Amino acid sequence: MNISRLDFFDENTGMIHDLSKKLSNIRNDYRLKSLDLADVKADPLAQLSVWLDEAVKSELNELNAVHLSTVDHKGRPAGRIVLLKGIDEKGIVFFTNYNSAKGKELEEHSFAAVTFFWAELQRQARLCGRVEKVSAQESDAYFASRPRESQIGACASDQSEVIPNREFLEAKVKKIEEEYKGKTIPRPAHWGGYRVIPDHIEFWQGRESRLHDRIVYTLEDGNAWGIERLSP
Repeated sequence: MNISRLDFFDENTGMIHDLSKKLSNIRNDYRLKSLDLADVKADPLAQLSVWLDEAVKSELNELNAVHLSTVDHKGRPAGRIVLLKGIDEKGIVFFTNYNSAKGKELEEHSFAAVTFFWAELQRQARLCGRVEKVSAQESDAYFASRPRESQIGACASDQSEVIPNREFLEAKVKKIEEEYKGKTIPRPAHWGGYRVIPDHIEFWQGRESRLHDRIVYTLEDGNAWGIERLSP
C-alpha cells in the first residue's frame, strides 16, 4: 500500500484520506469588519491597544497568545507561542526563561517578529523590531503577581534542556516546594521579561473575496510613524 506524504491512514475506518484535498477545500469568507486609513490611530501601539481591548471585550480564548519568531545562531528562524503580558508606549512585553532556546537566540540576535491572530474577529497584527530585557523591578513585580505554582515551575524548569523523564521534573518541583514552604519565592535570576520595541507594525482585517484591508506603520527617522495602505 502506497501512502503519499499528504495522505493519512484512519485506523478507525481502515481508510486512507487525501489530506491535501481536505486542506485545499477549506474556505472562509471574511465579512465582519473593515479597516481604512481614516479609522486608525496615529500611533500603532495605540491602535494595537484598541484591537486588544476589543478582543478582551469579545471574551476571546487566549487572546494574548502571540507567535514569537527569533533567529538562531545558524540564521534559521524559530517560532513558538508566548503570552503577551504588557503593552506600553515603547512596545509589548512577555516573560520567559532567559536560558531557554529563545532567550539564547535573543541574546545573540536582539530582533524578533511577533504575530497576533484573532480568528473570531478575522484580524491579524504583526510587528517586528528590537528586543531588550525589561528592568529587574518590572520582572520582580510580575513574578510576584504569578500563582505560587507558576513561580515554583519557573524555578524548577531548565527550559529547553533535555531531561530524563517527567519524574525528574516533579522531583525538582517537590524539592523547591519544601525549600520555600511558608516563605516568599524570589524570582530566579534566569527568569524575566523582554520588551519588543517595534519599528514596523501591520494591521490586517479580513475582507470578502480575499481583498483584505492592510494598514502598515513604519518608523521613519527614529521618531515619526509613516502610515500606508497595502494591497492584499
